Amino acid sequence: MMSVAVSWDLYLATRSAVVLGNVGFVQVAPFLLFALWAGHFADRRDRRAILLVTQTVVLCASAVLIGSSQSVVLIYSALFLNAAARAFQGPARLALLPHLVAADALGNAITWSSSAQEIASVSGPALAGLILAAAGSRTVYLTQFACATLAFVCFYFIRAHAAAPRESPDPRSLLEGVRFVRRDPLILPAISLDLFAVLFGGAVALLPIFAVEILHTGARGLGWLRAAPSLGAVSMALFQSHSARPKRAGLALLFTVAGFGAATIVFGVSRSLWLSFAMLYCTGAFDNVSVVLRQSLVQTRTPDYLKGRVLAVQNIFISCSNQLGAVESGWTAGWFGPIPSVIGGGIATIVIVSAFATRARALREWRGRP
Repeated sequence: MMSVAVSWDLYLATRSAVVLGNVGFVQVAPFLLFALWAGHFADRRDRRAILLVTQTVVLCASAVLIGSSQSVVLIYSALFLNAAARAFQGPARLALLPHLVAADALGNAITWSSSAQEIASVSGPALAGLILAAAGSRTVYLTQFACATLAFVCFYFIRAHAAAPRESPDPRSLLEGVRFVRRDPLILPAISLDLFAVLFGGAVALLPIFAVEILHTGARGLGWLRAAPSLGAVSMALFQSHSARPKRAGLALLFTVAGFGAATIVFGVSRSLWLSFAMLYCTGAFDNVSVVLRQSLVQTRTPDYLKGRVLAVQNIFISCSNQLGAVESGWTAGWFGPIPSVIGGGIATIVIVSAFATRARALREWRGRP
């Protein structure tokens, strides 16, 4: 929710694609600075306590935005603080999952958890777009603060099963997760594919420009555009939760990322609000498939004593792809215009998928089992 209101306020205040792109830079910097330490803490400290502390920081950042008055400095500061908290929260939250459900239910729990996370990440902006059109950005910030408070209450009532003994040849090593990912023939190409593909497919960062200058719609149209990936993700999540995993998971991952790139290209050339809506719907559906497959792969192949550090490495890749993708889109839109930026990004995504399909044999042949 925060991302939509922030982007709208900054664009109205500055009319600058570069300022919009730098929103991604401000949010990715804390992940790059703190992610490895976050994984180390998740493996060495009480994961539930980490959730409570970091959610308190998120609440503080939300409070800053409520009183920001469209100040660029205050908005950037709040985004940095929020991203720093999420950098520490992510590995602890994901690593806690195996201790919340029975072992025989873990696979299904991963699907539901990944789908819920994906739905939240895209439905939040969609809801924010609708509230923005109806009541303005301050109401979005207030609503986001209320949601963050509810999340804190949920974290407080978490009761995890006792964790298994954590043993490692080098349990205090900050870089143990990096070494594990580097050696694994499946995890490294899977998260690298997401990094490079989404890096060039960041059309969502430019939606305020497309809504105002290309599709000639206002805040209400922006709300529909932000809702589209949400609806696609929700639809695909419901379908996946009641369907068997694909037998050729590696090929499914490659095809869905390529579909994400193709839908991005069509969105870039579209001049129709509803065609643009349909293409963004498809990007949400394709992205949900890749998120569930990738998260299932990481959770099932990583031992518990390393989960926090490995998930921290994954968060670095994800944050780089999402936030640096926004930076890339903003900068290239500033240089060449928003349409060439989006079309070129979609083409780059398909080229990257082709390269991985050719060179990453283990990923191509992955059957979806640990």
